[in-house]
This record gives sequence, C-alpha cells and structure tokens, in this order.
Amino acid sequence: MPSETRIDLLRHGEPVGGRRYRGQIDDPLSETGWQQMRAALADRRDWDVIYTSPLRRCAEFATELAARHALPLTSDARLKEIGFGSWEGWTAEQLRQRDPQCIERFWRDPVANRPEGAETIASFHARVFEAWRDLLVAHPGKRILIVGHAGITRMILSLVLDSPPQHMFRIQVENAGLTRIRVRGTGTDLFPMLVYHGRGTE
Repeated sequence: MPSETRIDLLRHGEPVGGRRYRGQIDDPLSETGWQQMRAALADRRDWDVIYTSPLRRCAEFATELAARHALPLTSDARLKEIGFGSWEGWTAEQLRQRDPQCIERFWRDPVANRPEGAETIASFHARVFEAWRDLLVAHPGKRILIVGHAGITRMILSLVLDSPPQHMFRIQVENAGLTRIRVRGTGTDLFPMLVYHGRGTE
C-alpha cells in the first residue's frame, strides 16, 4: 500500500475585535475564540506534529495544544493569512459604506480587484504551495495539524482540488472550522483527497 499522510487544517476562532478583514494584523483570540477552538478539537490528540501560523490568534492556541499533548510544534511564517493591504482592520460593513460593490468584485476576481497594497494571489499561492510541499516532504505517512487562517485553508484546498487560485474565495471557512485532507504516495507521486470540510467528523 502507498504511504498515506493525513493533514488537518484548523482555522483560528474569533479574534478580539470580531469579524473584520484582519489579514496580518496580530490580534489575539477572544474568550469566545478560545472556546470555539477547544470545542472543535475536544480532547483529541491524534496527531504526530503541529504546524502553526506565527500570528497570535493561531500560535497561542497551537502552543497550548502542543504542550498539553507533548507534540512537536513548528511556527512557519509562510502560513500567515493573505495580506489585505488597505482593507486591514476594516469590517465588511465599513468597506461597503465606502463602495457597496467592492467586496463582491473582490470575491469574484481577487486578481483584478485586490485592495491597494494587498498581497497578490500569485504571491500567496507561491508561499503556501512552498510550505505545503515542504511539509509533505518532511512528514510522509504522518498525521499533521495545521493551525492557520481561512486563506490558508482556501489556498490548500485549491491546491488539492487543482482549482485556479483566483477562485479561492468561493470556499467558505468558518471560525474554528476543521478540514481533513489525505495524501497518498510520496515524492512526485502524490494523490491528495479532500475527506471533509467544516466541522464534520469522520
């Protein structure tokens, strides 16, 4: 049987300040956010390694989880959220007050309608692909948890499903949403499969 690697993607819970285009602003989790993430995993410990974005809303929970279960933890800057440029810190309502259609245009075509100063989809794709490739090379056959962001889950799913990166915003990712992927094979002979997306269990 070919080697099989299991990757779970956990989005962070609600940060302090609630829903907004936060990007790389380093807000911590709210108390609700901590509760959401603890509830999403209960007392599970069925991973061999944990990877995390260095941003506090991911890293602080990942650090607690790794310490509780004595699991190795790696912080990887390539797993940061996509940068939203001039939108960072703004709520959807505030942005729509300035331009009622700006978010709809961005979701439909984030290449042509990215906010001023925002990270390009091509740049985001490149760094997430590099992190994903390196993780699979380093841990074949292992069970891996990535604590990250909505954008990270969206881009990894784009890679797994061979979907154009500019379609990433067609995928909805909830706070503390859990996604599972299995990758069969090693090296260049990889076959990734989406097992579930959301808060489901196998």
